[in-house]
Amino acid sequence: MWRQHTARQVVRYGAASAVAAAATYYGIQYYQQRTGKRVTLTSMYPKSSVIYADPLETPTPPGMRPHAFWTPPKRQEMINDLKGLARDGSDTKSEGEREFDLLVIGGGATGAGCTLDAATRGLRVAMVERDDFASGTSSKSTKLVHGGVRYLQKAIMGLDYGQWKMVREALHERKTFLNIAPYLSNELPILLPVYTWWQLPYFWIGCKMYDLLAGKQGITGSYALGRNKTLENFPMLRADGLVGSLVYFDGQHNDARMNAALAVTAAAHGAVVANHVEVTRLIKERDAEGKERVRGAWLRDNETGDEWTVRARGVINATGPFSDAILKMDEPTMPDIVAPSSGVHLVLPSYFSPKNMGMLDPATTDGRVVFFLPWEGGVVAGTTDTLCDVKADPKPSEKEIEWILAEIRRFLSPDVKIRRGDVLSAWSGIRPLVRDPRAKNTKDLVRNHMIHESDSGLITIAGGKWTTYREMAKETIDRAIDSLELQPLRSCQTESVRLIGSHAWSDTMFIKLVQNFGVDLDVAKHLAHNYGDRAWAVCALADHSGTQYPALGQRIHPLYPFVDAEVRYAVQYEYALSAVDVIARRMRLAFLDAQAARESLPKVIDIMAAELQWDEKRKKEENHKALLFLTTMGLPDSILDEPTVSARGSRQGYVNMQTTGDLNFLDPASYYRRGVFSAEEIGAILAAFSEFDVHGDGHIEVKDIQPLFSAINVPLPSEGIEGYLKAANIAHGDPGSSVEVEQIFDVLGDIKENVNARGRKPKGELKLNQIPTHRSGGGV
Repeated sequence: MWRQHTARQVVRYGAASAVAAAATYYGIQYYQQRTGKRVTLTSMYPKSSVIYADPLETPTPPGMRPHAFWTPPKRQEMINDLKGLARDGSDTKSEGEREFDLLVIGGGATGAGCTLDAATRGLRVAMVERDDFASGTSSKSTKLVHGGVRYLQKAIMGLDYGQWKMVREALHERKTFLNIAPYLSNELPILLPVYTWWQLPYFWIGCKMYDLLAGKQGITGSYALGRNKTLENFPMLRADGLVGSLVYFDGQHNDARMNAALAVTAAAHGAVVANHVEVTRLIKERDAEGKERVRGAWLRDNETGDEWTVRARGVINATGPFSDAILKMDEPTMPDIVAPSSGVHLVLPSYFSPKNMGMLDPATTDGRVVFFLPWEGGVVAGTTDTLCDVKADPKPSEKEIEWILAEIRRFLSPDVKIRRGDVLSAWSGIRPLVRDPRAKNTKDLVRNHMIHESDSGLITIAGGKWTTYREMAKETIDRAIDSLELQPLRSCQTESVRLIGSHAWSDTMFIKLVQNFGVDLDVAKHLAHNYGDRAWAVCALADHSGTQYPALGQRIHPLYPFVDAEVRYAVQYEYALSAVDVIARRMRLAFLDAQAARESLPKVIDIMAAELQWDEKRKKEENHKALLFLTTMGLPDSILDEPTVSARGSRQGYVNMQTTGDLNFLDPASYYRRGVFSAEEIGAILAAFSEFDVHGDGHIEVKDIQPLFSAINVPLPSEGIEGYLKAANIAHGDPGSSVEVEQIFDVLGDIKENVNARGRKPKGELKLNQIPTHRSGGGV
């Protein structure tokens, strides 16, 4: 959001803007009270684009609402359509019926958005995705639907109209987003803590300008809180030096489920959508003028290995970070347009944040920002911004994880200790920042998104963000219609087309699910929030629980509300074809808790095997592929060699299951760690500590730590112990610095918890106890 500035800068820049903003704000309020007319910033400027037009009065245009009992076509029917056959597999189509108006490559947010836009205009469109819908960047976002508040400061300070316009567009799209998928998105208050008094009016002005710029597209307005109210709302916050806070509102959503809803909604409007289908090369033909034009592609079904051609009047490249690979199929000498950047996020247990309020650190140690947001029962923290290579499933580095944890520790109370072992999941998403290949200076990155049309007619849409996916899709389809001279039946409809699951959904729908199906309350809320009115169909697929209540729904994992019926629904109605499709992108378990996802694999694979008729060989392949994927979500590579595990609390095979009873510890550090160490371990640690405590005052020096650990055979982590020392507030850079025995127990406890949570086999003699989930957080 807003980066911290010096007092001089704030006074210099803030004074003028404060007077102007305050006068404008209160002037508008006075005018509205006197005249009864509503004034917005958007009404003060001409509406230069249809994007700023008022929304349609009818929420869903006639014919744009799927029937209540509609079910999507089977995947094989989609494949038959792509092959130019009738959906039943018979060869009954004419040559003209076999050609699509558009072929969209890529099934992420932008590709699915383009497909829905084209389908609702009446165009014949197909979309193919080589992996799964949202398998790349679209499932690895910060989960925010934000208006671009970070760009507003740049617009004001730099008098940059381009930034100003981009914020207006994002604010409009934010409201549209919340309207068309109400069950998958919601408003979220985000707290901005202030520790210097003169920054309070500075941030207040910025938030109010943000509210005013939103105008009719606004959601709940921002407000200020004093110190006490700030701590009351966010008790985990560091209180030392706190002056107060600003609270502003943005949107939040479930990105991968939103992506699946876009794809299925497109299918409901006549589009052909197929995941796990890859483009291997493009088809080119010469037009009447002798110019080569892209007219389709060779496809391969990655499930069966079948290959065939599909013809289309135009092809859209919406492959995000992989845009260059498709561009080079068209033009091998094409310079790269993608400047990939890695953004790492962590998920922590829910107790680190209030349930319904997030937080933003506006000034990290390197000048970036860090979000700290409740999401789906966990807390998402991030992100980083590091140049990277383009990979299908990038892994977060330990350095990036530790950087985020260090930044979080800066703004949370010292009483709230965040450990490496508290990280439940960690992932890296690649931002497809783009360069314009036709610009004179190709090193400059495009500010938002870019549409590029090659000499042969391949249209590439790249860049952008989740919030503006719909506008990006609209501009892309507009470009395709103009360039290819297509004949749509109607104009763009996506501003008012609600996604599947939205039409009969309500905030109280979960009550009916409990009453009609006898599912657990938290399961009912989860289903209503993730499937909308299609939760009825999910519940209809649930097995009996074997108890009077809950009557239906067998949980996939005891700690989370995911149930067996979701796996069946994902296979039957959402085109899930692999275990990873389910645990990562239909149910978000891999993102919420990688270890829980691992423990859930046997159940998920068994259910999918029954649905898809997998044999034992396929089941083992799915398990291995899923474990391989989970190594990109924070779990160690060693899980590939470990035995299959069941639900948490039963990880036999790689953790010593001995328990520790109630002990009468005299040392406070020992008492604090009684759930982590056995009595024998505590005795060994205290004995070794006393050997190095040469003064007998309960202290040793930093330089003695590693020899102490060697004396008790501690299996040191491969990443070193510097991060553990820093977490325990030990000045590891000063060898002569004093260290207390409690700090040693803190470091050793963190190392043990980290080893347990990662499932590593310790090579030393220090035995590891099972860490209760409520103590360790079950982290990776």
